Amino acid sequence: MSKISRDDIKKKGIKRTLRTFKYSLAGLAYAYKNEQSMWIHAIGSLFTIVLGFIYHLSLSEWAIIFIALGVILASELINTAIEAAVDLCTLEIHPLAKIAKDCGSAATFVLTLVSIVICLFVFVPYFIG
Repeated sequence: MSKISRDDIKKKGIKRTLRTFKYSLAGLAYAYKNEQSMWIHAIGSLFTIVLGFIYHLSLSEWAIIFIALGVILASELINTAIEAAVDLCTLEIHPLAKIAKDCGSAATFVLTLVSIVICLFVFVPYFIG
């Protein structure tokens, strides 16, 4: 029996591309329906965007803010995927499952702290000026 590569069975084309958007939106919908932390990050992001409009951020400041916010939301989605994959493997409280889930959560936490610092770098001059 010959080995079939992943590329040989992976379909290509516009229909597949459109389906990937559908799957991505399904992932976002799942996360917002089921993950409280997604809502917390979304509310924080909305607050940050409102502040950006209030203080009339420059284009480069908007770029920095959107990168910081996008990294937080993307890391939360990755953390949700890690949790789902671990739960697929085992629902037991296993030390390795705990490490995987805790490290995924810690990654989001670290990126959130970094993003807060980035937002402070952007907004503090407006607050004190």
